[in-house]
Amino acid sequence: MKAYIFPGQAAQFEGMGKDMYDSSEVAKNLLERANELLGFRITDVMFNGTMEDLKQTKVTQPAVFLHSIVKATLAGDAFRPEAVAGHSLGEFSALVAAKAMSFEDGLMLVYKRALAMQKACELQPSTMAAILGLEDEVIEQICADITDEIVVPANYNCPGQLVISGTVRGIELAVARLTEAGAKRAIVLEVGGAFHSPLMQPAQDELAAAIDQTPINAPLCPIYQNVNAAPERDPAVIKQNLIMQLTAPVRWTQTVQNMLRDGISEFIEVGGTGKVLQSFVKKVERSAVTNAL
Repeated sequence: MKAYIFPGQAAQFEGMGKDMYDSSEVAKNLLERANELLGFRITDVMFNGTMEDLKQTKVTQPAVFLHSIVKATLAGDAFRPEAVAGHSLGEFSALVAAKAMSFEDGLMLVYKRALAMQKACELQPSTMAAILGLEDEVIEQICADITDEIVVPANYNCPGQLVISGTVRGIELAVARLTEAGAKRAIVLEVGGAFHSPLMQPAQDELAAAIDQTPINAPLCPIYQNVNAAPERDPAVIKQNLIMQLTAPVRWTQTVQNMLRDGISEFIEVGGTGKVLQSFVKKVERSAVTNAL
């Protein structure tokens, strides 16, 4: 069985999408439609911007989404998923690719999500850190023991790699304690704020109204969602999980484990550099077959 998986923020790269725009009328039309909907030429930044330009949240999220959706669209009849999943932002790409949401609705939700997250980041200094080489349970306990600051597990990427999220002081405390506990590395990330933490509650509140008003259909195949790592087809459940996603951790390790349990044998990464999620899958199960579209 074949699953298509969609990357999130940090999958951007300089020149992304230009080859498809130049060689395909279908890709060109989709990307020009995006420029029109967004009210600015995101393609100018995607094709000619620096990595610094591409790091702007209002650009990064729609750019990664667009790159994935154009790739999936150009695959045509060959795009036949038996399951889909997306890492954080990639969940929106997965829903559009699986026909649960229109391209236009997906793009505008992603853009609203980016702007809402940016606003939430500006309310309080916050950040994230990648913790390598330590058991999840140890990280969870150390985060839970820090009660005077906010610091929580945010991205369960693969065994041996968990990203934590919280206030700047909370991350500083956690990094020091996790290093003492034996983490191989504890790297504070260059991000705008504490994604997938309670500090994103204002963004979640703002996005909830937009998601509630967006039509969501049953997808062509199950979507394994970040919040519970479980296969979903019910539009009402999908909607609720999408809303909760901003403050809940991304359970990617558990998602891959559940897909493997359910018979998925090949994972195809759609968009971005095509390498990030393949790497995570391999760290969950070395024998899994991985490819990029």
